[in-house]
Amino acid sequence: MACIAGFSISTGAASRLISGYDSYGNTCGQKNSKIEGVELSGRDQTDNKYVFFLDPCNIDILNRKIKSMALCVSRCPDIELKTYTDVKKFALQNGSELCSYDIPVSKYPSHGERSKKCPKLPVPPSNSLPVFHRCTPVDISCYAQFAEAFVTFVSDNSMLHRVIAGVMASKEIIMGLCVLALVLSIILMVVIRYISVVLVWILTALVVLGSIGGTGVLWWLYVDHKTNLTDQTATSPTPQQQVATDNVQALLVYAIFATVFTVILLLLLFFMRKRVALTITLFHVAGKVFTHLPLLALQPFWTFLSLMLFWVSWLGVLLFLGTAGSPVQSEEAGLVEYRISGPLQYMVWYHAVGLIWISQFILACQQMTVAGAVVTYYFTRNKSELPMTPIVSSMLCLTRYHLGTVAKGSFIITLVEIPRLILTYIHNQLKGKENACARCMLKSCICCLWCLKKCLMYLNQNAYTATAINSTSFCTSARDAFVILVENALRVATINTVGDFVLFLGKVLIVSCTAFVGVLSLNYQRDYTVWVLPLLIVCLFSWLVAHCFLSVFEIVVDVLFLCFAVDTKHNDGSPGREFYMDKALMEFVENSKNMAGRDRPEADGDGREMKPMTHGGGTLA
Repeated sequence: MACIAGFSISTGAASRLISGYDSYGNTCGQKNSKIEGVELSGRDQTDNKYVFFLDPCNIDILNRKIKSMALCVSRCPDIELKTYTDVKKFALQNGSELCSYDIPVSKYPSHGERSKKCPKLPVPPSNSLPVFHRCTPVDISCYAQFAEAFVTFVSDNSMLHRVIAGVMASKEIIMGLCVLALVLSIILMVVIRYISVVLVWILTALVVLGSIGGTGVLWWLYVDHKTNLTDQTATSPTPQQQVATDNVQALLVYAIFATVFTVILLLLLFFMRKRVALTITLFHVAGKVFTHLPLLALQPFWTFLSLMLFWVSWLGVLLFLGTAGSPVQSEEAGLVEYRISGPLQYMVWYHAVGLIWISQFILACQQMTVAGAVVTYYFTRNKSELPMTPIVSSMLCLTRYHLGTVAKGSFIITLVEIPRLILTYIHNQLKGKENACARCMLKSCICCLWCLKKCLMYLNQNAYTATAINSTSFCTSARDAFVILVENALRVATINTVGDFVLFLGKVLIVSCTAFVGVLSLNYQRDYTVWVLPLLIVCLFSWLVAHCFLSVFEIVVDVLFLCFAVDTKHNDGSPGREFYMDKALMEFVENSKNMAGRDRPEADGDGREMKPMTHGGGTLA
């Protein structure tokens, strides 16, 4: 990817992207060489540093084709020019010629080709962009026309203009609500340790009451409909009796299915009640982890910043590639465009693969960093002996020893994600053209690849935790983590279902609170009535923020569980083989022993004792 970036810069694509070029292949702000077959190419544009579009609102963004002629000018028009006489006066006063180079300034009002080679009237006032030297219209209505290319379902242009203007008018409120969502997410990560017990048991009670109540209602409806059907049959048979009979049979099937589901659910809750208690205990301990390692709350910031920097650089190189290559004159309008030909055109595809791989690599680095810090916290008996900054220590350990592990794990996800995206693209391209069988097969393959990706991501996360514990390679860590997960399958299922739902409720709580405050704030601003788009923006951002922060909390819970499983496997609490776990987890183990002796954690029998993680690559087991 570095070679691709170097190629695009060395071929002049970077200067063409930043400085811009006109429709004759001349790069603005510099001297140019002659292009064969293009008459007005090879001009000295040193004094003309800005790109001016004759029709700035006539750009086809979806097809990436510029329909408007572009010229290099020395100054963007800062006032509205209503006639060609005004265009002539502007050129004479400022030396900025807004018509094609082959039209003299004196002939602007009377030239026969002024409708094609001169700007469309009226010429809107424009300003140049800070970095990219393009004359951009000041009037927001032009941006609304750009938005219409993406928001095709909006048919009322005036409505779209009002919505965009409203977003600009309420930008302070939107920014304030986004900050509120950020604060609420951080508060919830600390407070959830105190409310996890209430949330879990309220959730369990609601599920049980809902299942029993729904089953009772179905049986009541079945008995009621059957009684009515018997009365109708005894009195006067009607043609609608067949429909009523079908309804009664359907209610019977639904009632039986609901009864079986409720019985199975109650049995699962009864046998997994202790595992639900483990989930609550892990949430409580995870809250303690955040109090001892407060920098964990900042981990989403560094991950988001890294992703943003990478995405911006990736997009910049992609734009460089879009302007790299040799000049080609289009047959339709005669405008010059730069295109890559031959094998080099496949660099874009390699660049796209790099987007997936490095994005997954950055997310894997976050998981590995969090896992290393939590593992250090868990396997340090005396918490006062923790490193001053376990997060920084974990990042240094990752950089020195485990970059290959996260690179291999993220590459495996990339190998699954690429065919899924290809199949999704094929499905979208063939929508409405393929037969039902092909559509079903494509959707099935996409769904299977998505499920495989989710399973591999979960296994990778636990493999990173095993690497942090034992400092082993990726494959060895993945095997060890898989064995532990299989041995604790019911616990894993409980933690993932109950824990994920509790975190989902937390996300809903943050979005609801932010939206409620947003409604009150927008209601206070009486001069703005279109609330839809600002509220959607706020809700979307608050959901993303809550997801980023609570995903770190979820990682901490998963890491604690794997540490707990390893701890109970290698230690039994006897002298010389004491547990490393927190007091809350210790109470859970003692309660399990008291309730049923057969639930006592099995010792490994090899006498090995866990040791705190060292930064020199030392093992924990």
